[in-house]
Amino acid sequence: MAIPVVEVERYQELLATKSERLRRQFARFSPPELEVFPSPPAHYRQRCEFRIWHEGDDLYYAMFEDDPNDPTKKRPRRMDQYDVASERINELMPALLDAIRDQPVLRRKLFQVEFLTSLKGEALITLIYHRPLEEDWEQLARELEQQLDVMIIGRSRKQRIVLTRDHVWEQLEVDGRQFHYQQVENSFTQPNARICMSMLSWAREVTAGSEDRDLVELYCGNGNFTIAMAENFRRVLATEISRTSVASARINLERNEVDNAFVSRMSAEDFSSALKRDKGGRRVDEMGLDDYDFSTVLVDPPRAGLDDASCAQISVYDRILYISCNPDSLAENLDQLTTSHRIVRFGLFDQFPFTHHCECGVLLERR
Repeated sequence: MAIPVVEVERYQELLATKSERLRRQFARFSPPELEVFPSPPAHYRQRCEFRIWHEGDDLYYAMFEDDPNDPTKKRPRRMDQYDVASERINELMPALLDAIRDQPVLRRKLFQVEFLTSLKGEALITLIYHRPLEEDWEQLARELEQQLDVMIIGRSRKQRIVLTRDHVWEQLEVDGRQFHYQQVENSFTQPNARICMSMLSWAREVTAGSEDRDLVELYCGNGNFTIAMAENFRRVLATEISRTSVASARINLERNEVDNAFVSRMSAEDFSSALKRDKGGRRVDEMGLDDYDFSTVLVDPPRAGLDDASCAQISVYDRILYISCNPDSLAENLDQLTTSHRIVRFGLFDQFPFTHHCECGVLLERR
């Protein structure tokens, strides 16, 4: 895998190439004109992780890329700055190393550093070690928090020491509204906050006019779409398998005063069974499925996309909003979904500039 190289002057050219590749790939579905949402060309990632490389008295950040001389191997590249990362991360990168370089307790067997930041400048740093962390580490780490104006978590095998808190609060402005999200360390969040705002605005626009019916959402994560889209529907039922994400989603619903959405912890497969009444239990009963009138389903699956059974499940809804991080699996799923639905909106969200990766949004309506 190549490490993205920021070339601001080439961004529009590269985005146009990516857009044209997507148009060609999906031409067989006869979609409407592709809507393209550009990213800031630099400093767009709010979270990053780096290996720590120790060389004598020196230490530095490293990322790994393919070795051109041996495709089966990776080679480290020194990263003193990283233009892909937020400006706050770039400020903290040298400051952190300067602070710990001559501190053996903080430096010894430090293996990896993870940064999580918000648009408002909150920063959480996770220090990962190949050794147990003792009281002397905690004392010095607390001093480091004050020195850098950050929050710190220490990780080692079977250890997780949270000094202040394990999350940042992100604030996203969407259509003149302010939405607040708890984003937890070591849990999935959208890395490109500006593109996330574009995605949320687009999703709200394409699902407008459904206030008298309900939305079902699969793979809801921390409620990223749930919270922004809730006012478009009478009620929202969202499901997610990750315990951490479900807890964050519920906190985020409360923080944003969303009172017409419910988040249940279950897999997409279990939810499908619940809809068919194949499985009962407390979680199914508390959802009150009989009280819903679903018009729209939102799916944001992993890179592998949906299996055939899941495609068949979501095909029963009048509208399907499909958010995809992998155009290849999206195209495979559309081969099945477009037998019953047609594409009425098609968006490219450039979540990862200077890479081949594409984030897509597709709205399908029943034929």
